[in-house]
Amino acid sequence: MAEFLTDIETIRKRARQEIEKGPITDAYGADLERVLQVLNEALATEIVCTLRYKRHYYTASGLYSEPVAAEFLEHAAEEQEHADKLAQRIVQLGGEPDFDPDTLTKRSHAQYDASADLIDMIKEDLVAERIAIASYTEIAKWLGDGDPTTRRVFEDLLAQEEEHADDMRGLLERLPHDTKS
Repeated sequence: MAEFLTDIETIRKRARQEIEKGPITDAYGADLERVLQVLNEALATEIVCTLRYKRHYYTASGLYSEPVAAEFLEHAAEEQEHADKLAQRIVQLGGEPDFDPDTLTKRSHAQYDASADLIDMIKEDLVAERIAIASYTEIAKWLGDGDPTTRRVFEDLLAQEEEHADDMRGLLERLPHDTKS
């Protein structure tokens, strides 16, 4: 059986020191302030994605819109769950989640979209998912072993963003590209 790198008495003593830091211990290996900033950028991204999917849900129209709108609504709910997970992690790390509507789109990696055409909506949602995938992959790699809990949060989000991208790609492949009728 492998031995601990630090003896248990030292770990116990350290656990009592700086108790106000909650889960942040000497073993935490990431730049906490930068992690909080990145988490808040991801939070903004998820909120903007929720809003974009909601808009697309309510404004989707045309012959093929019903199943596509249902997909938009499902993704909106999942993006909101992502935002909630990120906000929860920010608080766990002693930070404050930034929900300021005045700066959401500036901090978001993805963009808001007001397309009126169903195919354009799907394409813009696919682009946003691809941005989230690229960003979250980089973030997970950057976090490495410095903050494994936050890394796992991003890995979980990443898996679902990949599913969303696959869903959007599938919709594009199945729909005729003249959806205005």
